[in-house]
Amino acid sequence: MNFTDIIKEDCTLCAVEATSKKRILELLCSKAAETNDQVSTYNLLESLMLREKMGSTGIGNGIAIPHGRLTSTDKVMIVIATAQAPIEFDAIDNRPVDIFIALFVPEDQCQQHLSTLQSIAQVFSDKKMCKQVRKCDNSHELYQLLKSAAH
Repeated sequence: MNFTDIIKEDCTLCAVEATSKKRILELLCSKAAETNDQVSTYNLLESLMLREKMGSTGIGNGIAIPHGRLTSTDKVMIVIATAQAPIEFDAIDNRPVDIFIALFVPEDQCQQHLSTLQSIAQVFSDKKMCKQVRKCDNSHELYQLLKSAAH
């Protein structure tokens, strides 16, 4: 599934203040929990931390795609955030991260999980797109930019 079909404006955060990996993950989970009453911030954070223990989801070039599987919901959720200042995230290129795309997928939707991750990676492998994402001044602008990436 194309991630631009899933994103919602109320799940985009622009220039958030976070100074640690744990804090940015908490912010992403908190925002996701606000939009789905089937999940809690704690459960979302637990799913991301479980995945991070297997290896960092920092894919390089200042981008991280933390993702987790959930048993408590049947909805796919994406939260996208940019950080005011890059955060140490144990990324594969050892560079700090300032673009975060958190993906939460129901446990029984493995294929959708993979295709959505692929869609995210494809959009964010475009250096020009990443530059534009980093220039966004507010959540609405970020949302509109990402929606336009689908077309």
